Amino acid sequence: MASSILSDMFASGGEKPVLILDFGSQYTHLITRRIRQLSILTVCITGTSPLHAIAALNPCVIILSGGPNSVHANDAPSFPDGFMQYAEDNGVPVLGICYGMQLLVQKLGGKVADGEKHEYGKMVITVVDEESEFFGPEASGESQTVWMSHGDEALRLPEGFKVVARSLQGSVAAIENPSKKLYGLQFHPEVTHSPKGMESLRHFLIDVCGVPADWNMEDVLEEQIKHVRSMVGPDEHVICGLSGGVDSTVAAMLVHKAIGDRLHCLFVDNGLLRYQERERVMSSFQNELHLPVTCIDASENFLGKLKGVKDPERKRKIIGEEFIRVFEGFAPKVGEEVGISPSFLVQGTLYPDVIESCPPPGSGRNHSHTIKSHHNVGGLPEKMNLKLIEPLKLLFKDEVRQLGKFLNVPESFLKRHPFPGPGLAVRVLGDVTEGNALNILREVDEIFIQAIKDAGLYDLIWQAFAVFLPVRTVGVQGDQRTHANAVVLRAITSEDGMTADWYYFDHKFLIDVVSKICNQVRGVNRVCQDITSKPPATVEWE
Repeated sequence: MASSILSDMFASGGEKPVLILDFGSQYTHLITRRIRQLSILTVCITGTSPLHAIAALNPCVIILSGGPNSVHANDAPSFPDGFMQYAEDNGVPVLGICYGMQLLVQKLGGKVADGEKHEYGKMVITVVDEESEFFGPEASGESQTVWMSHGDEALRLPEGFKVVARSLQGSVAAIENPSKKLYGLQFHPEVTHSPKGMESLRHFLIDVCGVPADWNMEDVLEEQIKHVRSMVGPDEHVICGLSGGVDSTVAAMLVHKAIGDRLHCLFVDNGLLRYQERERVMSSFQNELHLPVTCIDASENFLGKLKGVKDPERKRKIIGEEFIRVFEGFAPKVGEEVGISPSFLVQGTLYPDVIESCPPPGSGRNHSHTIKSHHNVGGLPEKMNLKLIEPLKLLFKDEVRQLGKFLNVPESFLKRHPFPGPGLAVRVLGDVTEGNALNILREVDEIFIQAIKDAGLYDLIWQAFAVFLPVRTVGVQGDQRTHANAVVLRAITSEDGMTADWYYFDHKFLIDVVSKICNQVRGVNRVCQDITSKPPATVEWE
């Protein structure tokens, strides 16, 4: 699915991205971000994608990611048949990293085996070839600290390859076949634990492979405006579901710039919004963005469909489908006003949404799996009457914020913390309609967020929110024994939402917040803090 979502963006042959084939490494999306920071367009699809999907993206360089598997496993993921011939025929350089390097060695006739000494963590390597293209001639004889994570190692190289770097233990750390434009690294150059890794990647991509460093948000904006205009006919109309968050707001402003008043925006109150969200968001749309937005209260329908549902994936699917049905019901009403019913729907789907919602095709999910279904992607119903426009689907959150600045989106919108598409349904664990869970969560969340703003911490935190737990705990309030609800506070820092660290609050801040919650929110007698990073946890609890 991810490859099909992307292929139309490159069908014209104008853009030639660096393509990463993902074999399940925890660092795959980090390298995507790192290369984009070099002003080079980089996209990532599953490593088991068919050859036609790879060719459709017209890559200028292909990187084979690392992964948790051994190339010796029966179900080890691999690139498709004909891949190496495609790369050679089209002059596309291929760089294998860790598992990717071992895959190159094995598939081209070399030998990979379980190493006598496994290498994990920080290691020192030495560049042993003075003509290494990846490291550059000035690096010959140089020692570098790098990050390794492998048990298997290359014992015999395929014909035409040479060793250009070794670890202190003597293991192969980097290989090259310059005549075939094939390269391999047994370490991760993209992580900060490899201090010279990004310098080497920049040299390899720009100096060796000749990739132009000319990808920027101004060009992305112009390209997406052209793309929208090419999709939407001169007399066709479009609807956009606005949530009040960064993604949908930027998407709406971009499409509005492309087609003007033929865009019709809709804000849906699904009963899963934060405290006074409906009133606040509608006021901002009118007073700050000056967008004509219709508000529909569909809370009864959403909550009715969710009653008794506890499985988080099922909740996401229900919400995704119900959103589409609301949009489809809104389209004919627009048609009555303007004389033609809208046939397109704009969504603020981001690249992490696409990545996390798409399992690898035909692999039985054996090397990566769906983390969660995003309601914009994995939560969509199979049958839809509206065609999707997703102008942000190649971008990470920080890139969307950059794009928003060029579209003159107010800072108040661009700095808003992310809010999940399914809303509070994934922050109330279990049945969202049970008891007074939603209202309790709204009050707790409001106290927490307001305290963060009052302390001047809001812009330092990527995302902060409260979670309602489906458990009751014993407490003592007002000299009486209570049996009430427990809630969790979570705040994280991140660059793009793909990885995250928990935010370290001052103890006095936490004491004050907990005191306010327990004293002001009826039904809560215990407050916990989530101090788990991503990975191993995801940002949201469901």
